[in-house]
Amino acid sequence: MHLHPNRSARPLGRALLAVLAAGLLVGAGCNADFIKRRLAPPARQPGGGILFRFEAPSARIVQLMGSWPGNDWGRGLAQTGSYLVGLMEKDPESGIWKRIETLPPGRYQYKFKIDEVNWKEDPNNPQRTDDGFGGYNSLLTVR
Repeated sequence: MHLHPNRSARPLGRALLAVLAAGLLVGAGCNADFIKRRLAPPARQPGGGILFRFEAPSARIVQLMGSWPGNDWGRGLAQTGSYLVGLMEKDPESGIWKRIETLPPGRYQYKFKIDEVNWKEDPNNPQRTDDGFGGYNSLLTVR
């Protein structure tokens, strides 16, 4: 192959590489479903509560656990007798779990508890602090 002095094979090589990579992904049955959508961090709602969201389509139960009174990391209020403190509601269409909490002004730590065993920080909130167990708690400041 003889190239003109002002032309290069590099753009053609990059285009060919991109087509081959796309073909491999499609051929292997891969798609873009592994790319998670980014949700907004917790935000105050018009009614005054704070909206928490967590995407976990295959979860059976998701709970919001935090350092505020009435939750106390899932211990709740002793008189309630419920072990499902902070239970979130799932939107079956999107797989996004939601809960609105009414919180007084303050600084709080929280995590999501999935299927009663896995604790996860909020992937949509960059504010976090060491949880003392080798991971992180998400942080929220309510004004």
